[in-house]
Amino acid sequence: MKITIDELQEYLFDHYKNGGVDQSLFMKLEEEIGEVAEVLNKKAGRKSADQEDLQTQLGNELADVIHYTIAIAALNSIDMNDVIISKDKTASIKYNHRVNLEQFVKDCRTNNKE
Repeated sequence: MKITIDELQEYLFDHYKNGGVDQSLFMKLEEEIGEVAEVLNKKAGRKSADQEDLQTQLGNELADVIHYTIAIAALNSIDMNDVIISKDKTASIKYNHRVNLEQFVKDCRTNNKE
């Protein structure tokens, strides 16, 4: 199953709207970012890793980072879909990218229909 950013944002707003405090969610986000750093250090050999499944751990920690990031946006009425597209357009111009995210997605969707 695939989900959209909008669906995730609506789900997390529903989940946190009656008690989610964005400052508390930010503290959780910081914690999860630290956990991503720990896994990356293990993958790079800077920390011991025993028999851990680092790929799965990394995926889980990145999912937590996305969860808390989108939850904070939802509680602050920030449409992350629009922000991501807009920010990418600005970066694409600034860094002279071949294509921006919006055009890339449009091209992919057109190619998938053919």
